[in-house]
Amino acid sequence: MTSSTIDITRSASPLPDDQREAILDNPGFGKYFTDHMVQIKWTVDRGWHEAELVPYGPITMDPATNSIHYGQSVFEGLKAYRRVDGSIATFRPLENARRFQRSAARLAMPELPEELFIEAIETLVTVDQEWVPDDIEKSLYLRPFMFSTEVGLGVRPANEYLFLLIASPAGAYFPGGVKPVDVWLSKEYVRAAPGGTGEAKCAG
Repeated sequence: MTSSTIDITRSASPLPDDQREAILDNPGFGKYFTDHMVQIKWTVDRGWHEAELVPYGPITMDPATNSIHYGQSVFEGLKAYRRVDGSIATFRPLENARRFQRSAARLAMPELPEELFIEAIETLVTVDQEWVPDDIEKSLYLRPFMFSTEVGLGVRPANEYLFLLIASPAGAYFPGGVKPVDVWLSKEYVRAAPGGTGEAKCAG
């Protein structure tokens, strides 16, 4: 699956306009979520399949789901902004798609095709475009992530994965304005080392 249209199932009960506008006035970060999400399955025998946009909601996981125990999960983060002419733009989503692939490869996970990553973003932003704030200081934060959904214990690459894309309106990155900060440098500890996972965006 490399060039498939994402099936769309719209929410039967989207958040009322007045409630959404109240949220957009003061969204904070990561507290509220749009009406929909994108999900795409991967299995070892079928590859990527069942790409769909569905109403936002909980997902069901077995207690023995592989990723809960061994942390086989990666994520990305990017934003959609409303421009002065009312149109919506994202910043270099292709670079996020490529980094998402590198993170997945590092954890022996399947790589989501770049075009499918971009299509997922375009589909969700288009359907939930009313959630993009009309304010230059605010944005719609997009969180793509993927994790193993195979049930069973054992440290190995899984045979099933789920890609999800959710979105959350976000306020100003520096709500109090940009201010100088003190910086502490350590010569003893490092974030990344050759052969490690510092370059991959791993969950946990």
